[in-house]
Amino acid sequence: MDNDFPGGVWPVMLTPFTVDNRVDYEGLASLTEWYIGQGASGLFAVTQSSEMFFLDLEERVRIASFVKERAAGRIPVIASGHISQGMGEQAEEIRALAGTGVDAVILVTNRLAARDEPDEVWIGRMKELLQRIPADIRLGLYECPYPYKRLMSDRITEWCAESGRFYFLKDTSCDMDSIGSKISIAKGSNLKLYNANTTTLLPSLRGGAAGYSGVMANMQCRLYERLVREYEREDMDGLAEILSLCALIERQWYPANAKYYLQQEGLPIETVCRVQDAAALSETWKEEIRILRKLTHKLEKEYLKEETDG
Repeated sequence: MDNDFPGGVWPVMLTPFTVDNRVDYEGLASLTEWYIGQGASGLFAVTQSSEMFFLDLEERVRIASFVKERAAGRIPVIASGHISQGMGEQAEEIRALAGTGVDAVILVTNRLAARDEPDEVWIGRMKELLQRIPADIRLGLYECPYPYKRLMSDRITEWCAESGRFYFLKDTSCDMDSIGSKISIAKGSNLKLYNANTTTLLPSLRGGAAGYSGVMANMQCRLYERLVREYEREDMDGLAEILSLCALIERQWYPANAKYYLQQEGLPIETVCRVQDAAALSETWKEEIRILRKLTHKLEKEYLKEETDG
């Protein structure tokens, strides 16, 4: 096994936009530094949280390149941007993103087969896609919920693990049976599983998951870093329970609410989104974000006390 990707927290990065709806690279620089300062082990750029379905190919490539250069070797950077339907277009996307120097290009599992098509169709198309791209491109997999969620079956997981081409799996099943099966199948291969779901995170870490790659790292990154790093400690059960309830805020106008949270942290970014109207973020939802931030800081004082004292 030659997977040198570190375990830990891999935030699914947001894309800041200016008030006139252009990518805000100054804001993206500040955001990249915030993630690194919060203890991220790696960065997942150009993903659904980045609003990748609303970015053209030039923007997707430039964002991936910018983040990779900004991280400057401090932590690895992976990117998806895999949104096209046709094999030719998908191969073009992958080659373009790989050309930015990112450490892996992450493929979206629902791009290879329609909802009602069987695993063998998916595998056949993946074989075709792999033939269209250079063999030295490191790849990963992402169970993206949009436009539909195609979870990795045991058959597909086994094929991908045996291929040796895949290094990163962002799991969105939110199901320990599914997670446990994938971890077991991938054991001894290059493929590592990173859980996107908070409720199943702690048991998945104790069962062999490599880390966390989910929405809440955009708000509570330091707490997730602590949980992932110290998952064997009994007192992490309490933190995991609190984080599971906090994560319900994902359902309230994300990603605008996460951008608002980061504004409260002092980051120079707008709440502007392409995927939704940020103006619909109500005052009540904003107040809930402010409450979440206060709670997060209290939890940091409690669970990071040893580091602060040290």
